[in-house]
Amino acid sequence: MPIDTPIPKPVKLTPMDGVFTLTADTIIVASGAALTFGHALAQALAPATGYWLTVVPSHSSVHSIVIEIAPDLVHLGAEGYRLNVTPESVTLHAPQPAGLFYGVQSLLQLLPPHILRQAQVDNAAWTIPCVEIEDYPAFGWRGAMLDVGRHFMPKSFVKKFIDLLALHKLNTFHWHLTEDQGWRIEIKQYPRLTQIGAWRKETLLGKPDESNPQNDRFDGKPHGGFYTQDDVREIVAYAHARHINVVPEIEMPGHAQAAIAAYPELGNTGQPTEVGTTWGIYKNVYNVQESTLQFLQNVLTEVLALFPSPFIHIGGDECPKAQWKASSQAQARMKELDLKDEEELQSYFIRRMDQFLTGQGRRLVGWDEILEGGLAPNATVMSWRGEAGGIAAARAGHDVVMAPNTSTYLDYYQSEDRSKEPLAIGGFVSLEKIYAYEPIPAELTSEEARHILGAQAQLWTEYMPTTRHVEYMAFPRLCALAEAVWTPSAGKDYADFTRRLGTHLKRLGILDVNYRPLDK
Repeated sequence: MPIDTPIPKPVKLTPMDGVFTLTADTIIVASGAALTFGHALAQALAPATGYWLTVVPSHSSVHSIVIEIAPDLVHLGAEGYRLNVTPESVTLHAPQPAGLFYGVQSLLQLLPPHILRQAQVDNAAWTIPCVEIEDYPAFGWRGAMLDVGRHFMPKSFVKKFIDLLALHKLNTFHWHLTEDQGWRIEIKQYPRLTQIGAWRKETLLGKPDESNPQNDRFDGKPHGGFYTQDDVREIVAYAHARHINVVPEIEMPGHAQAAIAAYPELGNTGQPTEVGTTWGIYKNVYNVQESTLQFLQNVLTEVLALFPSPFIHIGGDECPKAQWKASSQAQARMKELDLKDEEELQSYFIRRMDQFLTGQGRRLVGWDEILEGGLAPNATVMSWRGEAGGIAAARAGHDVVMAPNTSTYLDYYQSEDRSKEPLAIGGFVSLEKIYAYEPIPAELTSEEARHILGAQAQLWTEYMPTTRHVEYMAFPRLCALAEAVWTPSAGKDYADFTRRLGTHLKRLGILDVNYRPLDK
């Protein structure tokens, strides 16, 4: 019977004869930088087994789990590990701590799924199949984006989401924090951003009627919420402990309605407006005056103090230019800067943020619209409108994160028969399509391909009002994405993946994840 190998599938896995049986007498051996992982494993195993395994720096017992940093395994990279299981012992070695963390995730997945239970499981056989694993990721950026602007998600769910990313060896949590429909992060210098901008008076029911907005129906219920700076610190630390980098996104110059509702002087009309209550692209965008650029840099200064991430996302997508075209101030600014059109004006806006972030030792990331009008020199492009933007950016020598709507948008339908699915924004992205996704486009040369950092999944929440709905749209498709960015192309096999997924869904069920059944 084949081993239900971990998800994502390891690079090299050799099945061996026999099993290692976990008992109350099993010893965990760990010291130095590995000690954290020894205690973490003991803690993870205790609830279901009822065994509080002893963690010691050295031991002569053959029936042990040994966890060690092994600098000689440097060829496995910063996130690689080697795991050997024999009937007598388990050994986990990695050149760096991240590899030990991922090795522990694999070890837990080699145990029966009910190892994840938070209460003792009676009469269970805690066996691990004997294997030799050598493993490391195909890509350095393996992520998922969660939009909390359209629908606020509680801190407890954000932590659960981070735990699920960690289980699947994903290392980047892209946190979409500001939108037309809500500003979700406390900024001390500008309290109205959360006093006003974090709350909308009601929310659209169903799809907007674009031909006749008068037909739109609303729920009549205020919606909102935000994360205090202490909440953010807590979540960033929680993610860091799981070897996940949190990339914040502060949208500009478009998707700014909530901020302009809080501070109308940031807009182009000077007129008051309300936080967005429907979906789509809003015409209200930031103006390009020096005071507004300073406002955004002040916001980013507070953001930088909360997020140690090397990358800071500034959006840059879907910015309508009508208000700039109609604004005498914007036109005067274009003339002053000798810019030929509004696309160059947006490029100027992004370049200013790029200069600011570079000066702070950080790197700007933006959606692929930041290519229009000329790309800021240090910018990294997140390619969402297919792969064309990513290909152009890589050819121009810029780093790229692939996030094409055609293969990584988890807000798209999961079946061509929409009658069986909850309301979604549109499109169709199947489990198989995500699994088959290759982040490096065939058009790129090997030198250009080095600029592809990796890929991530997107969860836009216009039509995901609850955490259970987010989980339904995310899983198991996020499992497929995790394998697409970890496992080399040559090792991928969709039939094998779906077979292993049968066991993996039992884990998700135990973790109270509202996944979409495979047979639906």
